[in-house]
Amino acid sequence: MSSRKDAVREGYAQVAGEDFATRADALARIASAFGYADDDLAALPDGANMGLSCGNPVALASLREGETVVDLGSGGGLDVFLSARAVGPKGHAIGIDMTEEMVALARRNAAAGSYANVEFHLAAIEAMPLQDGSVDCVISNCVLNLVDDKDAALAEIFRVLRPGGRLAVSDIALKRTLPAAVAEDVTAWVSCIAGALSIEDNLSKLAAAGFADAEATPTGADLNVYKEAGGASCCGPKADEPEDPCCGPKPSADTEGCCGPAPEGKQGGCAPAPNAAAANGGFHDRMAHTVQELDLNDYAAAVRIFAVKPRGD
Repeated sequence: MSSRKDAVREGYAQVAGEDFATRADALARIASAFGYADDDLAALPDGANMGLSCGNPVALASLREGETVVDLGSGGGLDVFLSARAVGPKGHAIGIDMTEEMVALARRNAAAGSYANVEFHLAAIEAMPLQDGSVDCVISNCVLNLVDDKDAALAEIFRVLRPGGRLAVSDIALKRTLPAAVAEDVTAWVSCIAGALSIEDNLSKLAAAGFADAEATPTGADLNVYKEAGGASCCGPKADEPEDPCCGPKPSADTEGCCGPAPEGKQGGCAPAPNAAAANGGFHDRMAHTVQELDLNDYAAAVRIFAVKPRGD
């Protein structure tokens, strides 16, 4: 197993154990920025939205009642639960995740929400426990970039889709080469940046896997919104809060900031001390720390990816 795959599993296992209530406002802002309606978010079980989205694939998928839909890297169940409502009681929504802690969280969330038409499987995307041609639509939200062997993942998606079945994905695509320090950083891979492909490479791989009518369209969403989930969400000013002269709302006296190094020998300022977030923070803290000096919109874009498995002759 690759070290990157291990790092992804370990990173998201930690996410599953985080206290989402303390970041609820920041996580809701992230989801809203990527196209989720407030009413939909409010109806979900606590812990389903973990601030890990880069779009809303359910809105792209055009799901119909009675369909079977699979969500790759289903996490706490956000898109599975929304899909379950879209396909109705005669449909089926299936989550696939390789992280045991995420599957356990999603199953708890499903029980809390009394969902009867969902199931979650512990499995790799490259080896799903599903029959050939058994799925109407495959969705994924900021996950395919995390997969080391993207060709194997696309081949497996193609296998489980019915002829005429759809692939509807929200993901990150690179616009230009990342700085070497970021491209080689495992945390940047786990944070959905370093493993991203260009739009052209995404389309090429879809064609090679046999998909037709492939499209990859930038959404224009602001990727810097991810920085809000780190620390006390101090990389984006909160409403009605005075700004610190450095670059955002002034942190509380007992916390470090998150937008630039604190002066030597002092706490506060606007950023974690150089290694504090990476060593001691949760996943969102480390993600914000990794990308805090980048304008993510300069290097990458949120994209909608859509493709169809041909019906054949």
